[in-house]
Amino acid sequence: MKLATLKDGRDGKLVVVSKDVTRYSSADHIAPTLQAALDNWEFCAPALEALYTDVEHQAVPCERFHEHDAHSPLPRAYQWADGSAYINHVELVRKARGAEVPESFYSDPLMYQGGSDAFLPPRDPIPLGDVAWGCDMEGEIAVVTDDVPMGVSAADALGHIKLIMLVNDVSLRGLIPGELAKGFGFFQSKPPSAFTPVAVTPDELGDAWKDGLVHLPLKVDYNGEPFGRAQAGEDATFNLAELVAHAAKTRPLCAGTIIGSGTVSNKDADGTPGRPVKDGGRGYSCIAEIRMIETINDGKPTTAFMKPGDTVRIEMCDAAGHSIFGAIEQEVVQA
Repeated sequence: MKLATLKDGRDGKLVVVSKDVTRYSSADHIAPTLQAALDNWEFCAPALEALYTDVEHQAVPCERFHEHDAHSPLPRAYQWADGSAYINHVELVRKARGAEVPESFYSDPLMYQGGSDAFLPPRDPIPLGDVAWGCDMEGEIAVVTDDVPMGVSAADALGHIKLIMLVNDVSLRGLIPGELAKGFGFFQSKPPSAFTPVAVTPDELGDAWKDGLVHLPLKVDYNGEPFGRAQAGEDATFNLAELVAHAAKTRPLCAGTIIGSGTVSNKDADGTPGRPVKDGGRGYSCIAEIRMIETINDGKPTTAFMKPGDTVRIEMCDAAGHSIFGAIEQEVVQA
């Protein structure tokens, strides 16, 4: 099934959305918000599934679903933690900072705890205080869990993944080196993220959901041009269930926890970092990667980070070309 949250107060209003992401029906008689549904998922999920069937059959009153009216599925969450499934991205970005990749990164994923109290709606602008901060998009997959016990195995963690969505994990690259040098991790360099208008249950993806990964290309357009077409099911050192298990190693995760994949990133067929879409490659899900490749090839980067007026669109389509989650579509504006 497909769920969304319409803008309505701080935590929004839960609705069930049709498969083609064009219609919705209110779910407030089942749960007023998505967090409330996740808190009681065992009871709410069957009722929401039944409503989804009715929406598909147009057996209940429906209204037109406008993605501009949607907030992120969870406008705020008890926890948002972002991992590092795609080590190719980590390798490139760390090289850009002159840092080596420790061997442990290939067996023990990176993860940081991000700000979860003020997510951006998927069509709202990205406020930027200073161009010198180096604003970058990061296209990722994210999962939402129910209650996850401490010490869960990766195999069992897979069953705790209840919803899947996409995320633009905005990064301020110019602030990252100084923050990490303090030894305490990200804070100011990670402003609010935005998630797709719609979150879907794993079964909605059919065969594309396999081994804890989404086996479809992630479409990232930058200023109206194709920028990234990375295959989310390839080149992943860790799957999403492994990231959930990593997050729960020493603590339980409460219902509504969001875990991100990290920037989706592919190597080229010959093992090199990858080529731009315009050159026949799969491109990049963030600007930092192409800047690193430009540095390798030309001695310095030429692609600038985002500035006011720049736009990014992040979307994923099924094999027939239909949008699965709706689209994140944002413009950078001066804060």
